[in-house]
Amino acid sequence: MEEQNKLQQRLIIFQSFTGKEITNSPSHFMNWLKPTLISAEKGTLHCSYIVRKEMTNPYGILHGGITAGIIDDLIGATVYILGLNARFTTINNSIDYFAPANEGDEITAKTTVVKQGKTIINLQCEVFLPTKKRLIAKGYSNMLNIG
Repeated sequence: MEEQNKLQQRLIIFQSFTGKEITNSPSHFMNWLKPTLISAEKGTLHCSYIVRKEMTNPYGILHGGITAGIIDDLIGATVYILGLNARFTTINNSIDYFAPANEGDEITAKTTVVKQGKTIINLQCEVFLPTKKRLIAKGYSNMLNIG
């Protein structure tokens, strides 16, 4: 019952940002990324991001490390809104990169819980470039219960 209440509380907080930039996340990295929440439901988050100059590599395209950071951060937030009593941390990320995004592009990222166990939760995140209807990256991550 307590986890259900936490789930509802955390979902309500996230859902209050629908259509708005998230600026007051417990994740300082999320605040730096400046996502705009598209939707939040149990086990899934969908956000958009504007690729800023400081997010690009010397070629002016989205840096792979920032893409990985978006995936890891949004997956962590997805686990957070599950309302679990335990804390979870990333134990691995596997990311495939398919296409570039340029400075000024709007990209979106959407997470999904693949399998939720008591010890490990497996999730995926797909990053899209909507203007070109293109998947630019897809990542999988395992999150470990650390108590």
